[in-house]
Amino acid sequence: MVNGSLTFSSALQYGSYQRQILVDDLDSKWRQVILRTSPITPLEHCEWLNKLLMEIWPNYISPKLSMRFASIVEKRLKYRKPRLVETMELQGFSLGSCPPTLGLHGTRWSTEVDQRIMHLGLDWDSTDINIMLLAKLAKPLMGTARIVINSIHIKGELLLMPVLEGKAILYSFLSTPEVKLFTDTLDKTMVEPRRQCHPLPFIELRKKAVAGIIYVTVISANKLSRSNLKGSPSRRQESSLIDGRLEECRDNNNLQTFVEVELEELTRRTSVGHGSSPKWNSTFNMSLHDDKGILKFNLYERNQGSVKYDYLTSCEIKIRYVADDSTVFWAIGPESRVIAKHVEFCGKEVEMVIPFEGINSGELTVKLLLKEWQFSDGSHSLTGDRLSSRQSIYGSANFLPRTGRKIFITVVEGKDLMVKDKFGKSEPYVKLQYGKVIQRTRSVPNTTNPLWNQKFEFHEIGGGEYLKIKCHSEETFKDDDIGSARVNLEGLIEGSMRDVWVPLEKVNSGKLRFQIEAVRIHDNEGSRGSISSSNGWIELTLIEARDLVAADIRGTSDPYVKLQHGNTKRRTKVMYKTLNPRWDQTFEFPDDGSLLELHVKDHNAVLPTSSIGDCVVEYQRLPPNQPSDKWIPLQGVKKGEIHVQITRKVPQLEKRQSSESESPATKAHEISVQMKQMMIEFRSLVEDMNVDGLSASLSELQSLHDMQEEYLVQLETEKTLLLNNIAELGKEILNSSPALSRKSSTD
Repeated sequence: MVNGSLTFSSALQYGSYQRQILVDDLDSKWRQVILRTSPITPLEHCEWLNKLLMEIWPNYISPKLSMRFASIVEKRLKYRKPRLVETMELQGFSLGSCPPTLGLHGTRWSTEVDQRIMHLGLDWDSTDINIMLLAKLAKPLMGTARIVINSIHIKGELLLMPVLEGKAILYSFLSTPEVKLFTDTLDKTMVEPRRQCHPLPFIELRKKAVAGIIYVTVISANKLSRSNLKGSPSRRQESSLIDGRLEECRDNNNLQTFVEVELEELTRRTSVGHGSSPKWNSTFNMSLHDDKGILKFNLYERNQGSVKYDYLTSCEIKIRYVADDSTVFWAIGPESRVIAKHVEFCGKEVEMVIPFEGINSGELTVKLLLKEWQFSDGSHSLTGDRLSSRQSIYGSANFLPRTGRKIFITVVEGKDLMVKDKFGKSEPYVKLQYGKVIQRTRSVPNTTNPLWNQKFEFHEIGGGEYLKIKCHSEETFKDDDIGSARVNLEGLIEGSMRDVWVPLEKVNSGKLRFQIEAVRIHDNEGSRGSISSSNGWIELTLIEARDLVAADIRGTSDPYVKLQHGNTKRRTKVMYKTLNPRWDQTFEFPDDGSLLELHVKDHNAVLPTSSIGDCVVEYQRLPPNQPSDKWIPLQGVKKGEIHVQITRKVPQLEKRQSSESESPATKAHEISVQMKQMMIEFRSLVEDMNVDGLSASLSELQSLHDMQEEYLVQLETEKTLLLNNIAELGKEILNSSPALSRKSSTD
């Protein structure tokens, strides 16, 4: 009996134990279901997280973030520095031992239309950081200055949004955080609804992308309404109804719009579309010079009879390379939601429908195809198709067609320009861009109503190209943007000048006055430019360059220029440690119509040379024997110009100018003597193991060798010219002497 009772009791306890395990298991699964399906979570404090952060911050997170931010700062210093600073060097970067505090007042999750969002407070107040910069001041100040930053203050609420099934996290501040510096930058890049992206690849190929090519197809827009478009001119709406609709519907059908696509400094535009749902289907080959970029789509309206295009609204798509060789695209969706796309490899096309910003309706449909990424080791991630259409990252071989006319644009004056300086001062100037040519006016100090009266000349381009205007105020550290505009240059009548006031966009006040005139290039000028050039040559003088890109980590370059005319190649001497080199070297090439290209390079003694820009010198339409002096913007880089003087030389019977009294043969002999002396000096440098001297001597020897080749080519050219002249003289003698002519005919 006792044994039976014990058995029964054990069975009851075992059953109760099994039920408890089952209940605990069901509770755990239920909590998991609630966690996955609940749109919100309660506010939870994060003392444990901050305690963990304090332990691993000094020796892991802080050094890693310091290295990352230091590389970003060094990269920015190459391209963005105050005008009064010649070079700026980062000497130290440390975020210190005091980490930020996360979730000080708790953290929570919320859900907004299927998008889960983590709310996390960020509070970072530290005097333990150490950022040290050394600035070398430009003329006329000269000297050096040391900049030290040792404190930081950031306070705000971070939003973290997992996207693409956990493959990336978008992050931003809910509102503008409390910071002492860079408030405007944060507002434009990282305050809702603008977000940054942090990819989470499970494979890292450890390749650094430095450039990319992307095909952008602007397909169509939808639901455009003039009454809702930002910046559109106000119009009186009719109160009458037609077929149950407002007269405004007819007004929307008369919309004439186009889209300007912008990536870094490159812009392209579609044709004009009509109505509230225009279709364009325009594809552009765009290039970027980083592992990330922002594609901007600006919508403009063309009004009949108006010289100015009206800016309506815009939207943008952000691009980022991921370490597993994939690419992420993201944008602001309807009601500030997230739109994100992910492509696993180059060559895969994605289609995105993006709402225009700041309006109640209207959306843009685009297709994006990432053609290739270029990496720091020189390799490419390419697709297998359309390789024949592949173009260089650093420039395009496509040139816009010219019409044979010149456009003269006079920037006359400005009125009521905006002032951003806190002291009320302004030094406005205007930048003009037409095609690839960029020109600017001088700065006018201390005025909001400047008078320039500066005239600029452009070759007219077909295909509906327009004039892009940007107005800036010159400041010591960074120039302020005080407005922009687009000017329609179609329909210009020769001999008739347009005198127009153009209102500036994206600012509250300001307008500019322009005088625009189109002039036909005279037939005799064109015929002179097409003179048979078999007996002529091109004389190109490379004078100088300015504002070149810094290719070295010290913020300088060692620039030289490689010239290519057909199959002929030449090069200048190397100018060391300067962004504003001066060469003053002259080269001659046969005038056979070949393309004349200039490639600006940064010299390296050991590593391969790097490109810091290129351009094409156009000479075919120049009148003979008349020097043309011009500054040419460099392509494929963000800044830099090169100053050249080019002359199309047509042979004449008289002797060449006295400046060339010394014959090329004599000059070639002198250079040979110099090269022999250089070889003797070179041997002594080898014996002394003077590496720097060897590098400089090799560069100088190469320059002498190139100069010798130039004079040899010149000798060959003069020999050919002399033989041609002798032949022509013989023909004239035969034609002018009847006796000789008869004798020649009888023979």
